Amino acid sequence: MRILYIVPYPPDQVRARPYNLIRGLVAAGHEVTVFTLWTSAWEHESVEQLRREGVQVRAEYLPRVRSLANSLLALPAGVPLQAEYCWSPRAARVLGSLAAGWNGRAPFDVIHVEHLRGARYGLYLKQRLEGRRVPIVWDSVDCISYLFRQASRQSKGGFGRWVTRLELPRTERFEGRLVDEFDRVLTTSAVDAQALQALRGRSGAGRPITVLTNGVDLDRFTPGPSELRIPGRVVLSGKMSYHANVHMASEFVERIWPTVKDRHPQAELWVVGKDPPREVLALKRAPGVHVTGTVPDVRPYLQQASLAVAPVHYGAGVQNKVLEAMACATPVVMTEIAARGLYLDRSGRAAAIADGAGMAEAVCGLLADGEARASIGRAGRAYVEKHHHWGHVTAQLVEVYDELIGSGRS
Repeated sequence: MRILYIVPYPPDQVRARPYNLIRGLVAAGHEVTVFTLWTSAWEHESVEQLRREGVQVRAEYLPRVRSLANSLLALPAGVPLQAEYCWSPRAARVLGSLAAGWNGRAPFDVIHVEHLRGARYGLYLKQRLEGRRVPIVWDSVDCISYLFRQASRQSKGGFGRWVTRLELPRTERFEGRLVDEFDRVLTTSAVDAQALQALRGRSGAGRPITVLTNGVDLDRFTPGPSELRIPGRVVLSGKMSYHANVHMASEFVERIWPTVKDRHPQAELWVVGKDPPREVLALKRAPGVHVTGTVPDVRPYLQQASLAVAPVHYGAGVQNKVLEAMACATPVVMTEIAARGLYLDRSGRAAAIADGAGMAEAVCGLLADGEARASIGRAGRAYVEKHHHWGHVTAQLVEVYDELIGSGRS
């Protein structure tokens, strides 16, 4: 199968979904051409890493000033900032030529477009290839307007609250249009699929929305030796420049951590993730709290911790931070929102799910019970092996492609 995979940012181990799906498709013998955009030296290195792994990549430079100009132009146009952020007319022309091929024969069997930021390129190709039977799949990943609705309620004010409230109605309208523009829409969870479906209006008409969950690299994220677990160490991980993670870390330290520290004086909280803003850096003033900033590898922090926490107050899709901790057999205490995209029961066997004061009780209880921690850690690892193996997720994606290609030929 010949696949054109469009992703508006270079896939890598941080942007794990496209990275692992692309590698899985190549490993399965499919011919994959990745079209992406890069801005920073770090992103350019991600492109080169993909090429070193044998992936065909066409990468176009997107100056940051172009993205800022796109955002400004989107304001009076009434379209979401994210929908315009990665747009480049030059890159679109290059992509159009790549997708059109020579002599009127499309060189690809299917086109895959990721994220709201990539959607405009998909719409462009839909017009460019009109009349040709090349199915286009839009992987929304998450329902962004669903995320914005939560953020607008949770944000404490200031610039972030203004942006989410500005973007919410625009994004709802745009996503409501997109779900009926492509041959198939993917999303990572049933909750996000329902949110996208609701944007279609009361008729509910349109092509199906398929849930394609996230996976975790089970060869990379593995349990460490049990004797290296540090008693009382709790880890909270994630990209710390992301507003939902800033809110998550701040709320946990302010509302939950004092109770934990009072009952377990030796406990330490390690906040691990790249680009923490001042608000997160200030958390290390609290007793027993450490903020690492960017680290070369999050795995040692997960493998050495006694416990991981995911006190997510708002979010969408599947939380990679949860899957990575579970793959390391580190027991996780998470909120109900963090568990929404997962296939967990509420027995507490594979993870502890608790909100509010219940989270403090769950953390304290597990810090005091080594056998329970070990049992949940083992069950968590078994859960991700069963439900979030990238090989299984990639096979499901290929089934979607096959179905679309077959229907186009019939």
